Amino acid sequence: MQENDTARRLLHTRRVECAGYEREDGLFEIEGRLLDTKGEDTDFPYGTIIAGGTLHRMRLLMVLDRKLVIQSIEAFTEQAPTPVCGQITAAYRALSGLRIGPGFKKQVAERVGGLNGCTHLTELLGPMATTAIQTLAPVVQKRLRQRAASDPDFEMPRHWVIGSCHAYRPDGDAARRVSEWRPYGDARRTRES
Repeated sequence: MQENDTARRLLHTRRVECAGYEREDGLFEIEGRLLDTKGEDTDFPYGTIIAGGTLHRMRLLMVLDRKLVIQSIEAFTEQAPTPVCGQITAAYRALSGLRIGPGFKKQVAERVGGLNGCTHLTELLGPMATTAIQTLAPVVQKRLRQRAASDPDFEMPRHWVIGSCHAYRPDGDAARRVSEWRPYGDARRTRES
């Protein structure tokens, strides 16, 4: 990649941070934070945000079970460009009961898309879903190892990552390696699911 020698000035920065936690009660929390700051003084209908000032500071706290089903979710609008932005946060409770997996984005759009939600909080759910999968992956692997050790007839399921992107396309080397990889200590067959 070539360096860009063109002069530039910072106008806007968006920071998204997500973290996953295991709770003592066996559930998991995924916390997502979104922070938008302005690089220079910017006028809005409700006032001016000074250079370095915050346009959006928002947060979602999602509680999941081991099957990636949302048990509860809370939305927080700590700073926004209008006084009415925070009025929609309670709408995100409608996501309780959804499972993160195929069709999740569509179901989110149906419940909190457009006028039923906040653009920025809804966008934050994408990286939070990925964070949830990454958070629970070691827990699922541990459970599969335990099951494989206790049940000689247990067939390992097809790894979830196969078919999820270009690198893990079913006919590629990475998918083959994942299919053959046995952190479980044996070479039991993998069932197609």
